[in-house]
Amino acid sequence: MKQFTYTITDPVGIHARPAGLLVKEAKKYAGSTITLAVEKTGKSANALKLMALMSMGVKGGDVVTVTVEGGDEEAASAGMQAFLSANL
Repeated sequence: MKQFTYTITDPVGIHARPAGLLVKEAKKYAGSTITLAVEKTGKSANALKLMALMSMGVKGGDVVTVTVEGGDEEAASAGMQAFLSANL
């Protein structure tokens, strides 16, 4: 299991467009389960579930914990960190 935290820098947070891109990125790592959890609210969602991600209500400045478990967790963790840094 790999886990890291990330502070959302996009002032709008995770809304429709970046959530869709996040799901697309997560689909690249079919060997792993990727979960995002918001520390402030305790809500969590599977990174493959678009509506669940959007319903978490993640805003700019929120800290999310990303947990990756599975066969390709090293690559998935690195890929998700790079994605979040570039897009959120």
